[in-house]
This record gives sequence, structure tokens and C-alpha cells, in this order.
Amino acid sequence: MSKSAKDDIAHIPAHIAIIMDGNGRWAQSHKLLRTMGHKVGVDSVLNIITACRLLGVKVLTLYAFSSENWQRPAQEVSTLMSLLKTFLARELTNLSKNNIQLRAIGQKERLPDDVRAVLEHSIAHSASNTGMVLNLALSYGSRDEIARAARLIAEKCLSQEISPADITPQTITDHLYTSGLPDPDLIIRTGGESRLSNFLLWQASYSEIYITDTPWPDFREPQLLLALADYQKRQRRFGKTGEQVTSTVQQPGDEA
Repeated sequence: MSKSAKDDIAHIPAHIAIIMDGNGRWAQSHKLLRTMGHKVGVDSVLNIITACRLLGVKVLTLYAFSSENWQRPAQEVSTLMSLLKTFLARELTNLSKNNIQLRAIGQKERLPDDVRAVLEHSIAHSASNTGMVLNLALSYGSRDEIARAARLIAEKCLSQEISPADITPQTITDHLYTSGLPDPDLIIRTGGESRLSNFLLWQASYSEIYITDTPWPDFREPQLLLALADYQKRQRRFGKTGEQVTSTVQQPGDEA
């Protein structure tokens, strides 16, 4: 890990979320099958997990498979599921060794039975780990997530557990898949496209967004550090003016 990565430890994002895009285009540019892009992309996953852990990032969310990705060619979906199963089985020991807790968000029930079994096993066996949270978005779509939260809240209203008048933004946050996790400070999208692609739409309200043309298979620690350097130059105002932010004196224990 380069020394510059921790020049300003206060500005290391607590939660980084990454849209891992560009695998297929990377493969095509190298005259390879699209599936080879996904396979090389796994190496980027391992590299970025290690880099984030060493930087002190608390939560790393990776957009591994969207709810829309089920529409891709069957062979590509099968390859992605196989890579996911292999990754989970192979990396469980390293998760425990490095005190990383695995979580997953999305419609896990749509995953193949064998993949879901390995996923649930890995989640259960890493649940007591207290270091970085590795949060995999699998069969995930933010609109579906918000609709699910609305249904859960409606059910509680019908059972009179809560009153409609008591519903606040925090109520919705508490019923999302990401309940208990901080919103992402930084969302990185690789591959050059400039959209969120149905990813963490509620949670991204005040996230900083960094877009790079680098495709995911080429995105490693040096590219992550460039994203962090850009993030550290930004002023997060959360609706306030720049003058208000710079005039605020942080007291011990205050949130950054």
C-alpha cells in the first residue's frame, strides 16, 4: 500500500461502493470471449478487497450481479454463477483470516440452489468477524429493494405495529437490504458509463460519484488510489454552503 493512500486518514471513505463495469468490452478489446472478462475481473475483486482492508475502509459494496443481468445470454449467466460459487468457496478462509464479514443484498432466492448454499455458508461462518464488511450485491435492483421496503412497512401499518403518520425517511432506510450499514460515501463506476444502473438509488443521495474509463479487469489498487485522491479533494456539503462547512469546527466525537 502506497504511503500517499493514508495521507489524510480522516478522508478515507467509510463505505465505498463499486459498479464493476466493462468486463465484456475489455474481453472484446482483447479479442477474447466475454466470459474471460469476468474471469479476469475476479482478480480485480481480490486486489480491491485487500487494498480497501489495508486502507481502513469499513464497508466495501460490490455490484456483482444485477436483477437485470438475468436477461443476459444463458451461458454468460452460468459462467457468472460458477465464478461466484468458486470465489465464495475459495475465499472463505481468507475472509476469516483477514477478519472480513461477508454480507449480501438482493433477491438471493433467485440464485441457483448450489450457489445460494455456498453463499449462506460463507455469510454464517464470517458473521462474527469484526473487520471490514464485504457486501455483495447479488440479483440486486434498487427499485425492487425500495418496493420491498414499502411492502414491509405497509404490512406493519396493517398490523398497527406502526402508524402511517410515523413513517420517515429513516423508516424506509431501516427496511432496506442495507439496514445497519452506512450509506456509501463514494460510488465508483468503472468502464466509462455515466449512470447508476439501478444501484443503491436511495442510499446514494449524498454519495460522491467517481467515473473512470478503466474497465473493471484493469482496475486495481493504483486506480483505486486515484479515485480516493479525487474524493479527498471534494467538499461534502450535504445541502449546506461551502462557507458553512469550512466554518464548522469539528469537535471530538463529531461525525466527519
